[in-house]
Amino acid sequence: MADRPRKRRPLRTLCILAILALLAALFVRWDNTALQVTCFEPVFSGLPEGFDGCRAVVLSDLHGGEFGPGNEDLFAAVAEAAPDYIFYLGDLEDLYRGPREGYAEEAAGGLSAIAPLYYVTGNHEWAIGHVPELKERLEAHGARVLSNEFVTLERNGDTVVLAGIDDPNGYADQKTPEQVAAEVYAAHGDPFWMLLAHRNNQFAERYSLLGADLVLSGHGHGGIIRLPFTDGLLSTDRTLFPSYTAGLYEENGSALFVTRGLGNSGPTFRLFNRPEVAVVTLRSS
Repeated sequence: MADRPRKRRPLRTLCILAILALLAALFVRWDNTALQVTCFEPVFSGLPEGFDGCRAVVLSDLHGGEFGPGNEDLFAAVAEAAPDYIFYLGDLEDLYRGPREGYAEEAAGGLSAIAPLYYVTGNHEWAIGHVPELKERLEAHGARVLSNEFVTLERNGDTVVLAGIDDPNGYADQKTPEQVAAEVYAAHGDPFWMLLAHRNNQFAERYSLLGADLVLSGHGHGGIIRLPFTDGLLSTDRTLFPSYTAGLYEENGSALFVTRGLGNSGPTFRLFNRPEVAVVTLRSS
């Protein structure tokens, strides 16, 4: 007797596909909205002993995003890390969404209430425009904006230098990173110094040559889609398999830390690459 043909069950198949699609959508939403706190402990032979154990929360690339009403979930995650300093590395707002009134002040006020906040511009600030006014508003709400300049930080009787540069999208006559580095050495000899610079992709060929002990950058968005055995699938310039997109690197005697950042620009989304609150604890060897 011949086997009876199996009955097709299109409704069952459609239900399974719909459930899988829903689960995939929920995962992508979680992957783009659930904060991930990551910890790093780079070791430096030249770090002053007073800064051993100094903890900085490193943030970048919010792009106008929100984590909880008024970013309260972000502020809570940063506060729980109990940082000595907070470094914000640009792209606070997004060109494609446009700035929202009060957003920058809200972010600066919330973060600076937790720890001293240092800020440098990214490419989106300059693309949106009115950067001098933005800097004034951020300063008025507790941020210390580093515009091609440097300050000294003091901890347990020791000092280090913290420099910050504007994004290359800034004014044509702004100081170059090389000029800022020369001013650091002229003022302090050969100090331990850190550089806040938005663009991760300028480290190997430029920023690593300045002599900074540690450069901190964002911009790379973790390679947007992170796959095994890669440093991300896609750069923010839409090139494949970029490098220097997340974590610690070293070139030319200079260390680099890159945060994966927090938000997305325009219609982009993250995959296997949750929004990052990075906690960098400096260690002296």
